[in-house]
Amino acid sequence: MTATPDFTKTFNDMMSAFPTDFSAMTDMFKNTAQLGERLSRVALSAAEESADVSTRWTKETIAKLGEVTKAHEEPADYSKAASDFASASAEMAAEHMAAFAEIAKRVQMETMELMMASGKEFSEEATAAMKKATDDMTAAAKGAAN
Repeated sequence: MTATPDFTKTFNDMMSAFPTDFSAMTDMFKNTAQLGERLSRVALSAAEESADVSTRWTKETIAKLGEVTKAHEEPADYSKAASDFASASAEMAAEHMAAFAEIAKRVQMETMELMMASGKEFSEEATAAMKKATDDMTAAAKGAAN
């Protein structure tokens, strides 16, 4: 019977002939985790600010509704209260939508800054890793040739 050849030693010898440095992969993982953390901070900050704007808008709306629900002497006062509420609501909507737009604008700017910085760091690290890998392979090839 024929036995299946064991290539473990062959692969171990082959892998040891080509030195591999996994520090570049470790650094890349760390940098990716740091970028994720920074992006999460931006997103969480925006979510908190958005919640504050929503809460403020809700409280102001409820306060204005209090005026609408008051009892009035004249029937015309009810339509005036409703009209005042509609005007105030439109004004509040414009105000709060502008606040949301400012939050979105800030998030967009911070995200772009993070991505640009990350791209620059990645490019520099990739260049350094490739140079190191080339140097290592050249040294290994020279060692094998001798």
